[in-house]
Amino acid sequence: MTAAAMTGFEPGLVPLSTADDRYMNWPSTIVLASNNAGKLKEFQALLNAPLNATGCAEAPAITLISQSALGVPEAQEPHPTFIENALAKARHASHITGLPALADDSGLCVPALQGAPGVHSARFASLAAESDQKRWGFPSRTSKDAANALRLMEELVPHANRTAYYVCALAFVLHAEDPEPLITCTRWWGEIAQAGAGSGGFGYDAVFYIPALGQTAAQLDAPAKNSYSHRAQACTQWIAALRERFAPTSTPTSSNRAA
Repeated sequence: MTAAAMTGFEPGLVPLSTADDRYMNWPSTIVLASNNAGKLKEFQALLNAPLNATGCAEAPAITLISQSALGVPEAQEPHPTFIENALAKARHASHITGLPALADDSGLCVPALQGAPGVHSARFASLAAESDQKRWGFPSRTSKDAANALRLMEELVPHANRTAYYVCALAFVLHAEDPEPLITCTRWWGEIAQAGAGSGGFGYDAVFYIPALGQTAAQLDAPAKNSYSHRAQACTQWIAALRERFAPTSTPTSSNRAA
């Protein structure tokens, strides 16, 4: 089934019945370059929240479609930076679907560890020596997230500086060869706790402590996390950039549109 058949209108265009002239090119349907159902739900909530801000209620909502729903396989992530990987994933999803695409690449960086785990955050434990993996009980008895956190905690033992930050890089393309992708990259600062706490979230959330809040990311409820997180910050900046590019505050005159 084509993207147009699934969404009811051609990719990247807003139906005339739902938008004024300023939003004629608003990308209201976007493929999310992820097969993670939880990430799809989180992004859908984050992206639409800013659209309802004062003065912006008339903007069309953004509908995200997971790439898995369109049969898109995961893209390779061979690059050393979050931005390069996010852009590669966005172009990959857009190339296969013909839709505008949004991708994120996120991870945890620890200055004391020269920025590690960085782009390897999701597979930090699996990159360790086999003897260490066995000691952590990974993957037979310990989840990937828990094993990643165990490796992080062990490597920080000799370091007094436990500062850390989450990074979220977002990349958006109108089409696979888009020469002007919209890119945002944000940080959420905290520190690595001495012990894990909380049952929410995922990844390193249980050991990512935010001093200003007195809690780990795993102890925050969803509304609170969506107010502070690296992904929330990146989404807010991306929506602002999207408005600037596709819905300028000044409406062109008829003569300008014709030109």
